[in-house]
Amino acid sequence: MLEAKSRLPFHNLSERHHGLTLAIADFYAEAARVCLDRHHVSPVDFSISNYGNTQDALVEWEPTDDRTRAAWANETDTTEAGAYACALAAVELTNGMVAVGRAETKTGADYYIAPRDRRLADLEDSYRLEISGVDRGSASAVRQRLQEKLEQSATGASNLPAIAGVVGFRAKLVLLQPLEKE
Repeated sequence: MLEAKSRLPFHNLSERHHGLTLAIADFYAEAARVCLDRHHVSPVDFSISNYGNTQDALVEWEPTDDRTRAAWANETDTTEAGAYACALAAVELTNGMVAVGRAETKTGADYYIAPRDRRLADLEDSYRLEISGVDRGSASAVRQRLQEKLEQSATGASNLPAIAGVVGFRAKLVLLQPLEKE
């Protein structure tokens, strides 16, 4: 019997990620749909590399309309917000971790994440997640950005363990990599 392919769950993130409100989760998902529409037609397979292990995930979305694309005309902002949706979904799918809160400036991260069954009163058992997106770049550009994000996490003002996640929209790739302690 064939196993059903995993789906990248970037829709309805606020239902599972305590650190996201409905408005923020919908904002990120809408941006992701615009980014995906730039290069693909739904559905499409993405490759998720997590700690060196790779799995494919089906990405499905409703196409955006002209009004939505006009509202998200700033490519940089759209790519960043869309990457938040896809990276958070990827870390949920592969690691069973969800956003528990937004990280402060200069921590070397965008979000704090923890196992989905844990609600943290403090963050000592959480991880930092640094996220970035690459709209048009190749897989090598996504890997290069991952190295930059790992370096950024290493210099952050936090001693929590960190993971960097980079989404390549054209490359159909999500890379997740833990920061190795030196």
